[in-house]
Amino acid sequence: MRQEQEFIDGLYARADVLRGETETSVADALAQGANPMQARLERDILVAERSGMLAALNAVDGSLCFGRLDLADGTVHHIGRIGLREDDAERTPLLIDWRADVARPFYLATGHTPMGLRRRRHIATEDRTVTALHDEILDLHDATRTGHEDPSGDAVLLAALDAARTGRMGDIVRTIQADQDRIIRAPHRGVLVVEGGPGTGKTAVALHRAAYLLYEHREVLARRAVLVVGPNPAFLGYIGEVLPALGETGVLLATVGELYPGVRATATDTPEAAAVKGAAAMAGVLAAAVRDRQALPDPVIAVRHDREVLMLDEGLVAVARDRVRALNLPHNAAREHFEGHILNTLTELYAERVGTDPYDGTSLLDASDLTQIRDELAENPEVWSAIHQLWPRITPRRLVADLLAEPEGYLSAADADAVRRPVTRAWTVADVPLLDEAAELLGVDDRRARSRAEREREEQVAFAQGVLDVSFASRTYEFEDKEEGDPDGSEVLSAHDIIDAERFAERHEEADHRSAAERAAADRTWAFGHIIVDEAQELSPMAWRLLMRRSPTRSMTLVGDPAQTAEAAGVGSWREILDPYVGDRWEHTRLGVNYRTPSEIMDLAAAVVRAEHPGFEPPGSVRSTGVRPWVRDAGGDLPGAVAAAVAELTPDEGRLAIIAPRALHRRLAARLDGVTAGAEPDLTRAVVLLDPRQSKGLEFDSVLVVEPGAYGTSDLYVALTRATQHLGVLHTGELPEALRRAAATA
Repeated sequence: MRQEQEFIDGLYARADVLRGETETSVADALAQGANPMQARLERDILVAERSGMLAALNAVDGSLCFGRLDLADGTVHHIGRIGLREDDAERTPLLIDWRADVARPFYLATGHTPMGLRRRRHIATEDRTVTALHDEILDLHDATRTGHEDPSGDAVLLAALDAARTGRMGDIVRTIQADQDRIIRAPHRGVLVVEGGPGTGKTAVALHRAAYLLYEHREVLARRAVLVVGPNPAFLGYIGEVLPALGETGVLLATVGELYPGVRATATDTPEAAAVKGAAAMAGVLAAAVRDRQALPDPVIAVRHDREVLMLDEGLVAVARDRVRALNLPHNAAREHFEGHILNTLTELYAERVGTDPYDGTSLLDASDLTQIRDELAENPEVWSAIHQLWPRITPRRLVADLLAEPEGYLSAADADAVRRPVTRAWTVADVPLLDEAAELLGVDDRRARSRAEREREEQVAFAQGVLDVSFASRTYEFEDKEEGDPDGSEVLSAHDIIDAERFAERHEEADHRSAAERAAADRTWAFGHIIVDEAQELSPMAWRLLMRRSPTRSMTLVGDPAQTAEAAGVGSWREILDPYVGDRWEHTRLGVNYRTPSEIMDLAAAVVRAEHPGFEPPGSVRSTGVRPWVRDAGGDLPGAVAAAVAELTPDEGRLAIIAPRALHRRLAARLDGVTAGAEPDLTRAVVLLDPRQSKGLEFDSVLVVEPGAYGTSDLYVALTRATQHLGVLHTGELPEALRRAAATA
């Protein structure tokens, strides 16, 4: 124990030195901010590198090292969350990053396949103090013993499974199992589907895969960023500390409702509305709505110009519209071409009126006359009023809001009734993919932005030229003031000799110091280097269209469980999700071991699903607690029964979740101290109140499920499998058959 403590002390001493060096280097580099050209570039690079190291060190403070490998040749490697080197970069690292190839035997070696190891040691620490050692002997011919041997090799894993929950997911870097390691280190390219039932660790595996990919493909993924998509904000808060604890901060975590910049989905759809909005057919509905806004005159539009009235009839406009549509450009981007066609048409109409010889019908106007007429028409407000009426600029928000306010003509009567809402209503999660689809169909008319940028650029160049001129005048004066023949004077160079005004302006443009993840969050068209989707079975076809736009390389990891599909718009089938985008070019793997849920609880949950799907096979639990879940009738006072059950189930340490229908939350919260309803739950509280959808992907020491008869089978399956220790069920209404049998045998 003393030897490992001395190593840990030395490790943290080195880390503290690095922190000091890093902070000093960053401060020194920032102090050089006024230095020009190359120094500025070097400063930016140094700040990024040093700040990244400082962030990684600070993120993993308290648990840098967790393992040791003793090789057959006497070499010893210590394994940690990040890598640390001595000052001599050529020497073996002081601490090896868990993602490095040399660390892989820590997760894969067995007595049958020792992978060159004599011993594998798990090091438990509290802050900077070593609290326990667990040794696994892999070379059975080695008689050396330390007194810390773990005969089963499962002590560290079981301790982690039995530990009290904190309301935040912890990393599993100390306890990654062999089947999980193979998924974490799977090749970067392509689509990998990771299926697994409750408690199989699929979310943790996906997050560690993100950390591994960022380590293995740093140059690409740090530049393009990794996107992790979760089912709800509570879930994102729950997993939010995992990647920083592994030294990775350049990842964007978001729900689908947060993937359209500037929009925050705060309203809630009915299941019927969400199903209609999420259907793939909505892409065609939006396309039709855009085409309908590319109007024809009814019957004509009169444009007055210089005492003449020019008539734009249906036939003339239809020709212009068809030609522009043939370009297959987004609506707003195509407007420039439509404007050109209409201006040309009006120019021809006007030229026929004023520039035709009345005797022989020949044109009296040359090309310059026609150009002048066109320019004058382009300054006529009535022309632009007509163009706006025929081909208006449209924003995605306006298009979707108008469509949902008046959906008749685009949807069936029942579907129209389901989605109809006032224009002023807040956005829902299901609206976000519609906004994204609309943005694709509409595009951006960026002429004004380009013109503004060009003006700003010209101003910057002019300013830079002025600076250079002043520099040149100053240097010339200095040179002329020197005595003739002075060698120093003959070597004087002006700024003009090494840089021109445009390059000088470029050097002093405002640098964007945002991380790739921050820039990606603000850019709807960002292409991510890799995307991880949790609870992927719940996403609608329209949500998948949004995500596939953000992954043009189709580099994705999808994790989920079709048996837990609950959303009305959820696809639930991997083939249905992926066939439209990658065909059969995707890989599927399954995690079959339940690390979270004790067998007593899992048996009950599986029985609920088997009542509807007799062939259902749940993941096998690795542990049994000997504590059976209970099912009770709450009698006439449901809130009182819940309060009593909470007092019974609340652990000394850890967390309790009450999972109940949303309609009951206010009544229940009124009888529970410190429990709130209506807001996003704070999962770090001892007791939280959730509905089944909010509990997806989460885990608690104890769970109380209220009114299970109000849930569908998948929602109930989710609710019953959140507990790591204790499960209770309270009801006043009819019970599902499987729970009725459990109550009868309790």
